[in-house]
Amino acid sequence: MNTLDYLSLFAALSFIYFGISCLLSPFMKNEFIRYGLAKHRRIVGILQFIGGISLLIGVFYSTMLALAASTGLALIMILGYGVRIKIRDPFLASFPALFYAAFNSYLAYRWLTLIL
Repeated sequence: MNTLDYLSLFAALSFIYFGISCLLSPFMKNEFIRYGLAKHRRIVGILQFIGGISLLIGVFYSTMLALAASTGLALIMILGYGVRIKIRDPFLASFPALFYAAFNSYLAYRWLTLIL
């Protein structure tokens, strides 16, 4: 395994955890209410979980799947960061969304370079 694989595994496990948390955690339920997105909590959790599982599978079996998953996760986190800006969260509270948006964008770029 190489560095890209390890970084992708970190992201995959993070989003599997985030997805489950989004679906089951009372704290996350309250956060989505605070964001004004209570109706979207389940779909976000499902997308995060599926993205994490897809990235995990992609690391071992399919560069295209890893590219699609990391791109999708980057988009989710870009939107998440936008929500944090819209509700005027402080930078430190918003930073994880920004970090994961940049991190998954980097992963998507690296997976793309393997395809091209």
